[in-house]
Order: sequence, then structure tokens, then C-alpha cells
Amino acid sequence: MILKRCDVDAKRRNTVSSNYKSRYLFWLCLFPLYLSCFSNGEKNSSQIVYWSANNPDEIIFARAVVEQWNQLNPHFIVKFQPVPEGRSSEEIILAAVVGKTTPDIYSNMWQGDVEFYAQSGTLVPLDTITGFLEFIYERCDSATVEEVTSADGHIYQIPWKINPIMLLYNRNIMNKLGYYNPPSTYGEYLDAAKKFQKDADNDGYVDRWIGYCEIMLVWYQRFFDFYPLYLAASGGGPLVKNNEVMFNNDYAIETFRFLKTLYEKNYLPRERLSARSDAFLGSEIATRFAGPWEIAHAEKFKTEGFEYSFASMPVPDGFNGPVYTYCDPKNIVLFNTCQNPELAWKFLAHMLSKENDLEFLKITSQLPRRRSLFTDEFFADYFKENPKMIPFAKQAQYIRGTDSSPVLKEIFDVITQEYEACVVYGTKSPEKAIQDAADAAQLLLN
Repeated sequence: MILKRCDVDAKRRNTVSSNYKSRYLFWLCLFPLYLSCFSNGEKNSSQIVYWSANNPDEIIFARAVVEQWNQLNPHFIVKFQPVPEGRSSEEIILAAVVGKTTPDIYSNMWQGDVEFYAQSGTLVPLDTITGFLEFIYERCDSATVEEVTSADGHIYQIPWKINPIMLLYNRNIMNKLGYYNPPSTYGEYLDAAKKFQKDADNDGYVDRWIGYCEIMLVWYQRFFDFYPLYLAASGGGPLVKNNEVMFNNDYAIETFRFLKTLYEKNYLPRERLSARSDAFLGSEIATRFAGPWEIAHAEKFKTEGFEYSFASMPVPDGFNGPVYTYCDPKNIVLFNTCQNPELAWKFLAHMLSKENDLEFLKITSQLPRRRSLFTDEFFADYFKENPKMIPFAKQAQYIRGTDSSPVLKEIFDVITQEYEACVVYGTKSPEKAIQDAADAAQLLLN
């Protein structure tokens, strides 16, 4: 049944666009059930409503910044709350948009959702606000500005925070395998995997793998395997551009082939390890594709003598050039329910100052997305005190977010279906799987 579902045949490709549309029709029908959850009361032009993410560290940061602002600006109050609880913040925001109960400011918008909301007319074009363009070109490099510019030429989002995906590796294991620098190419990674498996067999271990990719066949899991590897292989190339599929190429094929080989040789497990105790800290796996959130967890739970580090994602043999990765960005938007965008912008300019970016970094261990972060002397003391964050700060100059498309989730979904068929279960060749994914994605874009 699973294998049959994985095959992307003509019938499924012809229905994928209608499935995308029905997802939003479903929400349009259900929004009255959610409406009461999002009431902000009577808003006025001298009050700004701000929703942050609902994780504890970001709540601490947001509350502190809002309190500071309100003390300095008692006539222009910002009302703060975390995004309401729900199955996902994306679904909460969609329901709020449909019910016209959005906050003025939201600071946890996935970059891939912005184009959908921009084309639906629910976001404020920030480049129409005085001072915004000067701000963003000072904060971000031109590549980042281009990345967040929508199809209509406007900018609807502020690049704010990133968590680059890198290779987390067990230094003790790698040293034992003869790798005093982490494996940086597909060939080296496969060689290390073979040695680790042989070493485990000799020591009598049954369950030992070079790495682990979550066997959850949902679209967002590709941010932690296929997508950062594709960005690394392609030098930061796009999946889609100007409403055309761009990933039907050798980079995507070789990425699928690399991952498929890892599963075929049993170097990656097909079982889910998330129900166990931490497999990486338990040395059951030697590597993991992860972000800086792993540092706090590892420091809290690692055993004595356990050593770990971070490195760039593996690349194809013979690769030359900087190694890019996915940066897992969350950005800031203004909804068109905001009665005073200029005032909201003044608060955001305060919130996104260097001083507050440093406080955000200290409190959350997430990187602000600003140019020259690691070389800026203003942040130097932080990185001296937190050396585990240095690889991420260096990686931050070679990152990509997501492409601009209103159907990006659906594109990742069709890639995921082909990933299951080709990579996990081996029922398709990489060439066929990427071709089928590209054909289905183009139907979504047409």
C-alpha cells in the first residue's frame, strides 16, 4: 500500500492542484469555529498588537522589548501576547487571516508562507513605509533582500532569525574511525558509514548507524535532509524561480542518490528513533543534520567525556566553492488589519536594533539574520563566551531560506512523496523520482 501510494502517476499529477485549493476552502468553511480564539478587542491607531512565537525564550525576549518600548512611549502602547496555542502556528495564523483577527505584527512567519499571504492581499508592503528600505539594505546583503522580495516587486517580510542546518557529529567516534576532520563529501561520509558499521559489528552492537533522518513523510521534514543537502550541492540554487521548476537537475538527482545509498546499505535506519532516549548522545548514531538548538540539549544531557562539534553539510565529490545550507528562517510581517503601519514600523526598528539583536542571541541562542554577524565586533564577546555557536555564525554567510511561491508547501509535499518512493523504499530511480516531482510541481505552478 505504501509503495503504491509513492508512485506519482498521471492521475495524481492531474489532481494535485485541486488538492491544494481544497486545503484552503476547508479552512474558509471552518473559520467561524476558530474566530473566538483570536479576538484582540477594539484596536485603535495608537495601540499596536504584537504576536511572537510561543516558545519560552522568545516570550521572555518579546516581553522585555515591549516593556522597554512602552516605558519610553506611553502614548503609543504595544500590546503583546504569544501566538495562541493550536496544532501549529501556521494554522492559527491562517484562521486569524480568514477571520480578520490578525495582530498588527507577527514575528514567527515561515518565509515560505509569505508569498501566499502577499498575493491574497493580507500583508502590508513594507517597502512603502518611510525608512524601511534604508533599514533592510543596512541590515541584510543584496542576496537576502532579493530572496525576500515578492513576485510583484514589493517586500512583505523582515528577515529576522535563523537556525542554519549543519552536520552535528560525535568527535570521539570520528576520531576512532580515522576522521580527525569530519567527512565533508559524499564519498567520505559513505566511507565513514561503512567503517562505523564494521566497527559496531566487531564490537557486537546490533543498532549502530552513521546518521538518522526522521521517518516522518511530511513536507517540512525535507528541511532536515533533502533541502539542505540540495542547497549544499547546488551552491545555494533555487527549487523554483519565476514560476518555473528549477530542481530537475543533477544536484537534486545526486542528493536523492546519496540518501538512497545510505538507506540501501543500512547506514541510516528505517525505524523511528525519536521514541528512544537520544540516539546521538547515546552514540547509537554518529552524526545528525541539526541546528543550534542541539547545543543546549547536548550540554544538559551529555555524559562525561562526550565530545561533539558542527560542520558544513556533505557535498558531492569534486565539489568546489562555498557550502550553502538551509537557514530555517522565521520572519516578521505586518498584517493589513494594522491601522498604523508607520507606528508599527517604529516599534520594529527599535526591536531590531543591534542592541536588541544581541539580547535576542543571548536569550534564545538563535541568530539574527544580519550581514557580517560573525565579523561584527559588536557581537564578538558573545561568540568568545559561546564558542559552540561560532560554526553557525560562520555558516550564516552561506545560507538560503525558501523560494518565493504561494504553493511552496505543496511543492515540498510532492518532493516528499518521491523521496519516500526513491530514497526510503527504493522503488524508483533518482532520475525518475526527480522528474516526477518536477512534473507535479510544475502543475502546481501553472
